Amino acid sequence: MDLFEDAAPAPQGNQPEYTVSELSGAVKRVIEGEFGLVRVRGEVGRVSRPASGHLYFDLKDDRSVIAAISWKGQVAKMQVRPEEGMEVIATGRMTTFPGQSKYQLIVEDVAPAGAGALMAMLEKRRAALAAEGLFDAGRKQAIPFLPEVIGVVTSPSGAVIRDILHRVRDRFPRHVLIWPVAVQGQACAAEVAAAIRGFNAIEPGGTVPRPDVIIVARGGGSLEDLWGFNEEIVVRAAAESRIPLISAVGHETDTTLIDYASDRRAPTPTAAAEMAVPVRLELLAAVDGLGARSVRAVVAGVGARGQRLRDMGRALPRLEALTGGAAQRLDLWAGKLGAALGMAAAKKRQVFGARAGLVRPELLLGLVAHRRRDVAERARGLDIAFERRRERVGVRVEALAARLVPALERLLGDAERDVVRGREKLAGLEGRLEGAAAQRFVQLGQRLDALDRTRATLGYAETLKRGFAVVRGDGAVVTTKAGAERAGVLEIEFADGRIVAGGRKPKKGESGNGQGSLF
Repeated sequence: MDLFEDAAPAPQGNQPEYTVSELSGAVKRVIEGEFGLVRVRGEVGRVSRPASGHLYFDLKDDRSVIAAISWKGQVAKMQVRPEEGMEVIATGRMTTFPGQSKYQLIVEDVAPAGAGALMAMLEKRRAALAAEGLFDAGRKQAIPFLPEVIGVVTSPSGAVIRDILHRVRDRFPRHVLIWPVAVQGQACAAEVAAAIRGFNAIEPGGTVPRPDVIIVARGGGSLEDLWGFNEEIVVRAAAESRIPLISAVGHETDTTLIDYASDRRAPTPTAAAEMAVPVRLELLAAVDGLGARSVRAVVAGVGARGQRLRDMGRALPRLEALTGGAAQRLDLWAGKLGAALGMAAAKKRQVFGARAGLVRPELLLGLVAHRRRDVAERARGLDIAFERRRERVGVRVEALAARLVPALERLLGDAERDVVRGREKLAGLEGRLEGAAAQRFVQLGQRLDALDRTRATLGYAETLKRGFAVVRGDGAVVTTKAGAERAGVLEIEFADGRIVAGGRKPKKGESGNGQGSLF
């Protein structure tokens, strides 16, 4: 007998039992009800942003850590993104995550915990971008002296654009392209970066002129108002710009990160317009002054060179002194030329006479005989070479002839085999043609029988067998009552024959015609 067989069940208390989900839901409702909207101050710890676009980070102090989440839509609305080590004030609501038995803060907005935190984050970002070389002086481009087109990135409704247009018009009227953007708020950084890249994407010579210089301008404001120009996307767009860029954000005492990446910084938007174009009247005055100086320089130069020419002319010797010696030497040599020619002719005559005495008929005959022997030897050599050449050619011809006969036999054999194969193929095609014709006749006959059966099935004769009849009046088929009344004679066709019946009913006063009628 088992000692536990008759044991009584354990007594149940009066505490209710919860499932895990019920208990988790109750905790979730309590936390969300008590902390529906909270503001938490703390230091940002680990920051993670997966491909989903949501932002996961930790808020901590010296003793505790709270997990925080910002959904993708909330992250897009944040003016300041949390970064590790940054002290912030996060606004959101507390909730729980039953899947991991943890509580967390759903963050809707993040603000730096004072200006000191903003400045610390700004300095950290500036140092990181400077380490990449985005602020190096070697990257700076020269501002064109007189641009044809000026691109302005600013708000179209503020006083900044009016000041720039007014200053450009007063100094030197140029064509101005305005790219309207938000200059503060959540959309500021993305729109300014897109505007800079958009101006750079314009192709030269297109319907829209490409700017020669870009001005990014905004009026003064607080550090928070100007924060969009400290965003990394704006700084990188300014550094990558192939068009020279002037930054004019805020007043002279305001400094943003775009000022470091731009090719030139202007203290105010008006000063940026002055940097972009020179003063037209000053240029005209300078051109006039340079023209007058050029005329005076030409006149002075011509006068100085004329005086120099006259001075050098006085230092030159007289023409007679330069040519007198040469003329005297020419006269001396001309007087000696006749005698010298006579002496030279006498010397040549003596040499010719000495050589002519050596020429005798025997020498000429010996030379001719020697040449004749040389020619005979060369002729014998040619005969031998020609004979050898002929023998080599004959041997080669015989070799080719020996190769030609087998090749010709192979060609003839191949041709004969091709003829045999062609005849066999032709015989096969002929047999297939005869069989195809017979098969085609059979197919056509079968098709004709099928069409005849279809005709017989669909013909009106089969319809008559099912109890129908065809009525003809005066030789034409009648299909209506009125047509039958108008007909003089009706002919009705049944499946087994035809009958003739009376036609039109007689009118009042008319007598019948004595024939049978169906009416």
